[in-house]
Amino acid sequence: MKNLIGLLVSLLLGVLIILTLASSPSFPEFGSVDINDRVAGEYLDNDNVEEVGSGNIVTAIVVGYRGFDTLGEVTVLFISALGIALIFSDKKQKRLDLKFKPNFMLKTGSRIVFGIILITSLYIIFHGHLTPGGGFPGGVMIASAILLLYLADDKFRSNIKGFKVLEGVAGSLFVIIGLLGLVIGTYFLENFIPVGSLGELLSAGIIPIIYMLIGLKVGSEISGIVDNFLTEGESA
Repeated sequence: MKNLIGLLVSLLLGVLIILTLASSPSFPEFGSVDINDRVAGEYLDNDNVEEVGSGNIVTAIVVGYRGFDTLGEVTVLFISALGIALIFSDKKQKRLDLKFKPNFMLKTGSRIVFGIILITSLYIIFHGHLTPGGGFPGGVMIASAILLLYLADDKFRSNIKGFKVLEGVAGSLFVIIGLLGLVIGTYFLENFIPVGSLGELLSAGIIPIIYMLIGLKVGSEISGIVDNFLTEGESA
């Protein structure tokens, strides 16, 4: 019964999002806007360095000029994770038994690779405003490191409660920063912190902070999805 309710809630939220976008005057009909002219006119002709402080024009658009859209993308991922959690949820859960038993070398090697993946993902997240990368790819890499430990260690089980708390805190701080831009500045997610010098790690105002929150939120949500798919309800 709980699985059916979870499926219905997910479908209802999906239909609600589609109907809201379809009826919004600010969401043009597909194919009616020349994207090349719009991007060139609104973004590339502006002085990106002075306005946003980002050395990555993609980051300047998706987190700076179009930050509200990015918040919507994160919300879509949250709804997807919520739907999966409701469908697969069970009061008593245990991780799936693997058909093979990982040996000592596989367990030890996976922990070494886990550290390398984690460090690389943090580098991509923290440098997203300077180089290609950012919160979404960095967050997926964090989740891939969790998946690696699941597959390489038959005793591993992530602390899913910790991921839920981390996801909630990161998402809430994202919205709070956006509201601060509205209060301190003039619009939601306005860059109200000095952009600093181009090329420095502490630059681009709120963009690195938002990318860090996105990385933590995406990583925790996808890790939760991995946990749901690799666990099963205990038999009575």
